Amino acid sequence: MTTPGARLDSQFAFLMEADKLKSITRATTLSDGSRAENSAEHSWHICLFALTLAEFAQTPVDFNRVVLMLLLHEFVEIDAGDHPIHLAVDEASVAAEEATAADRLFGLLPDDQGAHYRALWDEFEAAQSPDAIFAKAIDRVAPVIQIMASGGGSWKKYNVTLEDLENRVGVQVARGAPRPCTHKSVA
Repeated sequence: MTTPGARLDSQFAFLMEADKLKSITRATTLSDGSRAENSAEHSWHICLFALTLAEFAQTPVDFNRVVLMLLLHEFVEIDAGDHPIHLAVDEASVAAEEATAADRLFGLLPDDQGAHYRALWDEFEAAQSPDAIFAKAIDRVAPVIQIMASGGGSWKKYNVTLEDLENRVGVQVARGAPRPCTHKSVA
């Protein structure tokens, strides 16, 4: 059993480690195209997307869990770096690197809290529960909206085709938020 002081020390260590997300540069630019976003900005923005677009969830979801998944899902990038969705990578190698990062990073927390956060991260990665399916859909759609607003941003750099978007993004979005959207900027 840990003391309250030791528990708080562990929690602060985790929170200070989270600050490193501000230094992880992503491939996606801000919607104005002025610069690349960082992982902390992405995490905040997709949480706002999830809360704002809640009505499009295919099934009822627990938004506390969804938001926590979205806040935690990029955490492994502190050790593993960002791997843009349209970049060809060895997926098994990346998954192993991210799992090792998750062990270390969530291991900074007290055991109960670390296990809870790690389980949410694993659930998001598996994208099988209603909460994770919706969270994954939001994680896929938000960058699309930003890239469209910036005039194509990273799609140009990675030679992204409509087929690429359908395979890597569309499938996940359709699973989690299949209701039709008629907003002029995404229709």
